Amino acid sequence: MFVSPDVIGMVIALFAFAVAVLGGVGGMIAHQSRGLDARFDQVGARFDQVDARIDRLDTRIDRVEGRMDRVESQLDHLAGEIVEVKIAVARLEGPQRRLQRL
Repeated sequence: MFVSPDVIGMVIALFAFAVAVLGGVGGMIAHQSRGLDARFDQVGARFDQVDARIDRLDTRIDRVEGRMDRVESQLDHLAGEIVEVKIAVARLEGPQRRLQRL
């Protein structure tokens, strides 16, 4: 089978054109992927910042909970002391007089 030189030249030209187009498309995809990688890195950095803030908030919440526990225990103790004071005052006042002459 005989193939003319024009057909061989046309096939080579089409092959070269396809390689050039695919090379350009590959370059565009590489450029886009670099941009996406940079954005993902920025998002990752933001997530790290958010994680650090959440950790700080957790420590602050733990401290506040500790303070609330101390305040509750002090209030319980104070309530007990108030009851004792009421009892002492009631003992000082004595029983109520029921029948009084005017």
